[in-house]
Amino acid sequence: MRIIYALILAAMCSALGANAALAQRFIPDCAGRAEISNARVIRVERNGALILSDGRAVLLEGIRLPQAGADGGPRYLADRALSVLAELAQQGPVTFTATPPKQDRYDRVRAQGFNQTWLQVALLEQGLARVAISPDREECSPELYEAEGKARARRAGIWAITSYAPRTPQAMKGTTGTFQVVEGWVTNVGSRDGRIFIDFGNDWTRGFSAAIAPEDRRAFRGYDLESLHAKHVRIRGIVQEARGRPHIVLSNPAQIELLN
Repeated sequence: MRIIYALILAAMCSALGANAALAQRFIPDCAGRAEISNARVIRVERNGALILSDGRAVLLEGIRLPQAGADGGPRYLADRALSVLAELAQQGPVTFTATPPKQDRYDRVRAQGFNQTWLQVALLEQGLARVAISPDREECSPELYEAEGKARARRAGIWAITSYAPRTPQAMKGTTGTFQVVEGWVTNVGSRDGRIFIDFGNDWTRGFSAAIAPEDRRAFRGYDLESLHAKHVRIRGIVQEARGRPHIVLSNPAQIELLN
């Protein structure tokens, strides 16, 4: 009997090691070092947080899951995204990597997740998430954008729904408070009241702009913002409104994609 138990234990350890090795092969340099290894995800919260067997909570950095009412999209897509995330995260031990700052204000670990797949990329490629760049983190943004682009080209998942499709600058009315992806031509780059504005129309009093606050300008040192003039770009973030005019605040250069 002891021999049987020993064989079972050896098989379990071998499988665990194999899964860890498989995850390691997926981990790109951009993802940072392993913060949690061989983690077991026991459930996924409605907000997408992964709850581990040791009680810790992990947020998948760099993506935004569909949020139904908040996005103006259908509930079934939000439910499907959570269901697929749970299936992916629970198919084996997960290695979570992180770069500083590693935790949010609620002590949840902000991480990239790897087991038999890269969790963020798998969701993006199925059209069950959008890339969402944080002000203080931008690891693996080119890889995440590439995965999102594949789904968008196929109109997979959320990309088949009008409320998630990239908007033109002229179609931003009524979007305040929502996360949007916007594509358009830059008509002007200038500074007003200490802020840098990237305008997408000739009437800056009513048109759409991207804005960089004074406290965020340091993040754009070395980025030639003037070179964006007359360029076709894609930006993303939460839409805000000032003086009746919609804008997205840019706090990280990785929020800007050049399309030409």
